[in-house]
Amino acid sequence: MKQLKVIIFLIFATLTLNAAASSAPAETKEHKEGELDLKEVIFEHLSDRYGWEVPFCHGRTIHLPIIVWGHDGLHVFSSKRVLPVHEGHETVYPVYTDSNTQFTIAQDGPKKGKVVEIVDGKEVPVKDFSITKNVLAIWISVIVVLVMALSVRRFHKRNGMKAPRKGVGAIEALIVFIYDGVIKSTLGAKAKKFAPYLLTVFFFIFVSNLLGLMVVFPGGANLTGNIAITLTLAVMTFIVTNLFGTKHYWKDIFWPDVPLWLKFPLPIMPLIEIFGIFTKPAALTVRLFANMMGGHMIVIVLTLLIFIFAQMGAGVAAGTSVISVLFSLFMLLIDVLVSFIQAYVFTMLSTIFISLAQEEGHKHEEKKADDAEAHQIAQEVVAEAVKAAN
Repeated sequence: MKQLKVIIFLIFATLTLNAAASSAPAETKEHKEGELDLKEVIFEHLSDRYGWEVPFCHGRTIHLPIIVWGHDGLHVFSSKRVLPVHEGHETVYPVYTDSNTQFTIAQDGPKKGKVVEIVDGKEVPVKDFSITKNVLAIWISVIVVLVMALSVRRFHKRNGMKAPRKGVGAIEALIVFIYDGVIKSTLGAKAKKFAPYLLTVFFFIFVSNLLGLMVVFPGGANLTGNIAITLTLAVMTFIVTNLFGTKHYWKDIFWPDVPLWLKFPLPIMPLIEIFGIFTKPAALTVRLFANMMGGHMIVIVLTLLIFIFAQMGAGVAAGTSVISVLFSLFMLLIDVLVSFIQAYVFTMLSTIFISLAQEEGHKHEEKKADDAEAHQIAQEVVAEAVKAAN
């Protein structure tokens, strides 16, 4: 419980801090002429890294382990060996030698910012299994979600059905809100089957979003603003939806209830239905990625206005700083709401997609049975009428 309280306190106490407030990137990402490179600063903050930058401490970095597979096997070393070093207006890319094999960070090309192996003076791609900032952020989010879920379980194991309070009560209220308001109301009797997955997705996205708004470790990673992460979550929903889909669901895809000429000889509707299977996870991916990426980018741009207008004089810089900070704080507060909304929307859409795949076609079968029974009764009435007439 004490650990849970500390985690929740750190999350909510630092939500209003500016995620781009660290001056280290702004001071190091400059052109040789001394001008601020806005593009480099923005993508430096939003992209994945081999180290976790310590805010408010110029030049300090939490170095993460690099794990790569080169031409001669596995290599494990600290990212401190290869991370770029900023010397004035120049950036030096160190070359690290491990067992006569050289590694460095690519400066350009498709592997820019990634670890590459130097073979005969050329940069050669390697199989990269490194624990990057986003990988570590995933582990942190998973641990936080586990602590939250297990705290509720532990409370009820000790106190039965007694209502919890404070942090545990807030977590349980959120669980009940999502389960009753989204999962159970949509899936009905099958809610318990899919609730563990859907609740896990909701809390993982929600916690990752909130941690992304923090400027201090373990926050600051743009996890849900990484399309690879959102794509993975969408693919998981895609697998659950189609793996547990009913016969009626697949029948409606390959032989839907439409006029025959729309299915044969040209399978127009089946092709549209199959295409729809893949557009659903694509919509989930882009929706979450674009909203969270846009929120982070707006905050960074508002903060960069301070450095842009600083070149126009102290008076302009002071006024702009106040406005930029106020707008940044306002956008961060909005992002707190957006963090919940995006987790809610992703879970709701996933629930709807799963429910569409759980239809059994009972109404259609009951209608057929009723029609058959009515037809039989009509035949008996006609037969009785014929006998009476004779």
